[in-house]
Amino acid sequence: MGFAAEPLEARRVVVLISGNGSNLQALIDEPDLGGEIVAVISDQPAAYGLERARQAGIEAKHLSAKSFSQREDYDRELSRLIDDYQPDLIILAGFMRILSPFFTIKYHGKLLNVHPSLLPKYKGLNTHQRVLEAGDSEHGVSIHFVTEELDGGPLIVQAKVSVEVDDDETSLAKKVQQQEHQLYPLIARWYLQGRLQLKGDTVTLDGQPLPKEGVLYS
Repeated sequence: MGFAAEPLEARRVVVLISGNGSNLQALIDEPDLGGEIVAVISDQPAAYGLERARQAGIEAKHLSAKSFSQREDYDRELSRLIDDYQPDLIILAGFMRILSPFFTIKYHGKLLNVHPSLLPKYKGLNTHQRVLEAGDSEHGVSIHFVTEELDGGPLIVQAKVSVEVDDDETSLAKKVQQQEHQLYPLIARWYLQGRLQLKGDTVTLDGQPLPKEGVLYS
């Protein structure tokens, strides 16, 4: 007589946000994410993403930075809150804080970020404005593992959008967000299925190293 295998426990995800949470919503709406979003944490009490979490029955937490004089002190308290949920993956979805080395080292290999540019171009803020000012014909989105270097961690995937003559910051942001909402759940699923890993500074997918520029998604 055989014995039924114990069901695998769902892999656990914590999402960090600061604002509207549209990428969070894309993750919530993904029917085959490969894991469970167990908490959403924001540094902003009025972030609409917290309401998105509540509507989906996900624990929504706020941790203000105002009580912390040092970035690392905040990050240590944030990590204690995160660790209560024992996540397998931490997703930054518009979390507008620069993370300390303490935080990025502690969660090395399980921390993902989405950035609205074709990295390494236009790290930091105001990417749509900077693309328009430079007269670029292409813009896009990058998803990468997070390391100590701001927007400089190993790339996983990028997607390009065309910059048209009548584009402004609003229209570019919409184009980029459409790509983000498609890609972020896909990359999260790869990770939660065990297909995507960070080994040292090399990203592997199904055991094969990805190129430094990541995979161009189309």
